[in-house]
Amino acid sequence: MNEKNSKPAAWLACILCDATYTINAERYRCDCQGLLEVKRPREHFNASQIETFDQRKSDARSVLDQSGVWRFREAVLDTNENEIVSHPEGATRLYQRDSINHFAGLRKLYFKHEGENPTGSFKDRGMTVAVTQAMRMGKKTVACASTGNTSASLAAYAAQANLKSIVFVPDGQIANGKLAQTLAYGVRILKVRGDFDVAMKLVFEACRTLGIYLVNSINPFRIEGQKTIVWELLQDLKWHAPHWIALPGGNLGNTSAFGKAISEAYDAGWIARKPRLCVVQAHGANPFFRSYLNQFRNYEAVKAQTIASAIRIGNPVSFDKAKRAILETNGIVAEVTDEELMHAKRMIDSAGIGCEPASACSLAGVKKLRDQGVIEEHESVVCVLTGHLLKDADVLLSPPYNQVYETQIKTIEPTVSAVEQALANHD
Repeated sequence: MNEKNSKPAAWLACILCDATYTINAERYRCDCQGLLEVKRPREHFNASQIETFDQRKSDARSVLDQSGVWRFREAVLDTNENEIVSHPEGATRLYQRDSINHFAGLRKLYFKHEGENPTGSFKDRGMTVAVTQAMRMGKKTVACASTGNTSASLAAYAAQANLKSIVFVPDGQIANGKLAQTLAYGVRILKVRGDFDVAMKLVFEACRTLGIYLVNSINPFRIEGQKTIVWELLQDLKWHAPHWIALPGGNLGNTSAFGKAISEAYDAGWIARKPRLCVVQAHGANPFFRSYLNQFRNYEAVKAQTIASAIRIGNPVSFDKAKRAILETNGIVAEVTDEELMHAKRMIDSAGIGCEPASACSLAGVKKLRDQGVIEEHESVVCVLTGHLLKDADVLLSPPYNQVYETQIKTIEPTVSAVEQALANHD
């Protein structure tokens, strides 16, 4: 078979037809058009690895051990340590707040904040692996389509690795803060007339035709990095798996990664049970939710429209992998309105944690499912916050949501009496 291995340490496999390819094959789909994933022999994973992972977290003397991705390196990418491109990333915090527990109606609710990554989103976890693989393959240029977070991450890691980088963004549909961040790292930006899905189709064809390395989540090495979000939160909980892990659903790369992480951790004996995934989409960008409602028998792309730009995606490329993740974890797909996710965001922000709008889908969805009795009060839940508060910050200053914050701002004269009066009126 072309590009195929017989018994390698790791290989690429199609999730639809099980065809296999060598680990360094530069391709993102099988000949049958199925998505590819990194596979390893079952014996590659074992319960004794937990001691190594925990020791690295405890000592954290090297850059790689400080990384919440490369701490798990034997199960992420087979490579020499000197080839790895790391900031480092990961090692994000797990938060609890009583006020949010009360809001959601739960006793054990945690927040894994991926906005604490170097460029402010979970994308860094996948990008460190994808860019490392690009370097291993001798690539000189990398590219992605993005609504903002992926572009910033790609630009930062490409700059560190001294690679040329190109970002395809939907014209007029990227937050200014994310665009500025991407520009700062020195990337070439191509504004595409169309939405994210148009940009994604174009970058895929451009990379295939021009020999550029694609690092969107269709790249299986991105998934290998992003699955460490789950492994790290399990480590944070001393390897006692929660009942649920909730996350926003956009292009569904994280959903794919989380399903893979859970299956590998369970098969290795790292955890005693599989957490159920709860994937939450915005009502205006909900093709995965719609398909879930009919037991995934049908799938139709939608014209995406939501205040949460990070998940404003109507035709997610990782649909098949995400579907498998939901089925294998007995998971649920939910949807929330922009009003519901912004309400949840205010709760997260006011508790001193903060997140971008898309992140708040996780809490909004958990609250909805708790109100419906799907999630029970005693069950433990981890909500993954995917981006920093300053991502999509323009939302807070624009109609209609700026009205919520207007009462917090008052212009005064430069006198103590004016300060006193303003504070009295505020109370």
